[in-house]
Amino acid sequence: MEGDIIKLNNKIYSNNNNILLSIINELQQTMKDSKENITINRLADIINKINKVINENRKNTELIRNDISKLYNQMNQQFNELKNNNILNNQEIKYNNSDRIKYIGQVLNGVPEGKGVMYWDNGDRYNGEWKNDKKEGKGIYYYNNGDRYEGDFRNGQFEGRGIMYNNDGNRYEGEWKNDKFEGKGIHYWNSGDRYEGDFKNGKIHGKGIYYYSNGDREMGDYVNGKEIGKHATLTLSGEVKEILY
Repeated sequence: MEGDIIKLNNKIYSNNNNILLSIINELQQTMKDSKENITINRLADIINKINKVINENRKNTELIRNDISKLYNQMNQQFNELKNNNILNNQEIKYNNSDRIKYIGQVLNGVPEGKGVMYWDNGDRYNGEWKNDKKEGKGIYYYNNGDRYEGDFRNGQFEGRGIMYNNDGNRYEGEWKNDKFEGKGIHYWNSGDRYEGDFKNGKIHGKGIYYYSNGDREMGDYVNGKEIGKHATLTLSGEVKEILY
């Protein structure tokens, strides 16, 4: 990788991209250090800097894009190797003065990283993927009341696609953002009713279809969980009705 850095350095210098040049010089200095000193955080910081410069200066980096991409991929590979070599498996962390009780799983730099299980003092627990002490990736969160969420996590929150199983038999399947229903989804009620459509901030919001357990269905717009405007209802017998809210 060092030879590629020198070639790239010359190209950047000839194109007068001072910002990127300073970052590559930083990387060169990093590569001169012993491998023990090439820490994960330092390498990750340089990777993020290069990525930011590329995104903000697309025109100025066009001539060296292939070289940068090659170097970027090499650095990511080295970063992942360093990270995997430093992750400790089957570790246990106990917490004091916190609502957390303990964590069992993979650890990096003293905090959860990879896969593991966290236990809280209220009886909740999470089994899944972690990144820098936060829930990140795929996992299952178990509530002490029997509710359960299975799906995507980002930055410690339900975000992406997931399913919430409630202890009363209700269920939501679809998109999430900031721990709430957001986007397209389906909500099932234990009565047999269901709604398919748009959600926002944890509520039915936008266009959707409500299916009643008796076979009727209602189509229309919703705002903050309430019907609005003109709705069309189709009964099981085929009769069409219009309702104005």
